[in-house]
Amino acid sequence: MEMKPGYQQTEIGVIPKDWDVKALGQLSEFITSGSRGWATHYSDSGALFVRSQNIRDGHLDFTDRQCVIPPAGSEGSRTRLSHSDLLITMTGNSVGNVAWVERDLGEAYISQHVGLVRLSRPSFAEYICLFLAPGSPGNWQIWASQTGQSKPGLNLKNLEEFRVALPPLAEQRAIAEGLSDAHDLIESLEQVVAKKLDLKQATMQVLLSGKKRLPGFTGEWEVKLLGDIASATKGHQLNTATISEYGRFEYLNGGITPSGYTDKSNTPGNTISISEGGNSCGYVQFMFEPFWCGGHCYAITARTIDNRFLFHALKSQQSSIMRLRVGSGLPNIQKQRLLAFTLCCPTSKDEQTAIAAILSDMDAEIARLEAKLAKARQIKQGMMQELLTGRIRLI
Repeated sequence: MEMKPGYQQTEIGVIPKDWDVKALGQLSEFITSGSRGWATHYSDSGALFVRSQNIRDGHLDFTDRQCVIPPAGSEGSRTRLSHSDLLITMTGNSVGNVAWVERDLGEAYISQHVGLVRLSRPSFAEYICLFLAPGSPGNWQIWASQTGQSKPGLNLKNLEEFRVALPPLAEQRAIAEGLSDAHDLIESLEQVVAKKLDLKQATMQVLLSGKKRLPGFTGEWEVKLLGDIASATKGHQLNTATISEYGRFEYLNGGITPSGYTDKSNTPGNTISISEGGNSCGYVQFMFEPFWCGGHCYAITARTIDNRFLFHALKSQQSSIMRLRVGSGLPNIQKQRLLAFTLCCPTSKDEQTAIAAILSDMDAEIARLEAKLAKARQIKQGMMQELLTGRIRLI
């Protein structure tokens, strides 16, 4: 394929001719990692201790915070962080996550699972972090370096050899600013979604317990067995030949997400489903569209209670339903135990409907925000692919 004028083919892909390709080792003063034994220095206060779980989405996250009283001597000085250091997780399930020290952390050190890259030009740190981060054009090098290994992991030589497509500094800053704005939008949406979820949880606790009554309702509430107000029907297994990735109907067969798709359904829409078997048995969801209910799934049909109220009541008790499971190899929830599960319900059908309407509206708002968040993440992903390869130039 003919190359676009002004571009060049390099070992890490096609980039603008005025960009350089440099190995991380060429751009660094030194590269190191933490070492074993720091657990003996853990403390309730003191210096920050950066572990792999603190490296998230190009930034440091200290939601899970650990402090240390560092050892004296070279071990402490070698692994102490400075502003604009680049950090890469080197072992475990999060291998290849990247962050940079974008503010002064005071005294801080790294664990044995974290690689530290101190750049010769600290002003490059944010851009290089973006270029190597998961989802970015340079991240494939991290996964390629682990090919054939039984246990995921990186070593210091891997870090030294990672290549970076390096635009002029002014363009680096423009790219970083654009992607930082996208990150800030995503972060703000995540916070809004988290607050809405907390509000929904609090609302469920008061409305579904009868502790707070809606205006105009004063009748008694009753404790009912699920089997007295609804029926539970176990589904049927599908032949694997009839399951695909592109069928019209979801195939629920245990678990949280569909086990596949099929061209036929056996259960109508507006039905509550509860996972019957597997590690997530007891998971409750409302199926708006027709679906195929598998052998490890229950379809719940309301009889003497508002259908949407029943869903919200069951969802609010999901953790308790999950504790009904039996067995260890393949845990499951037996039908008799599920039908004997108790729920507190208003006797007035109108109150049930009113409560369900409030909670359903909250669900709809959360779904709208989550869709907006997913779109923002998708846009950022596209921006990373275009800006970090020079296909779109900001300068």
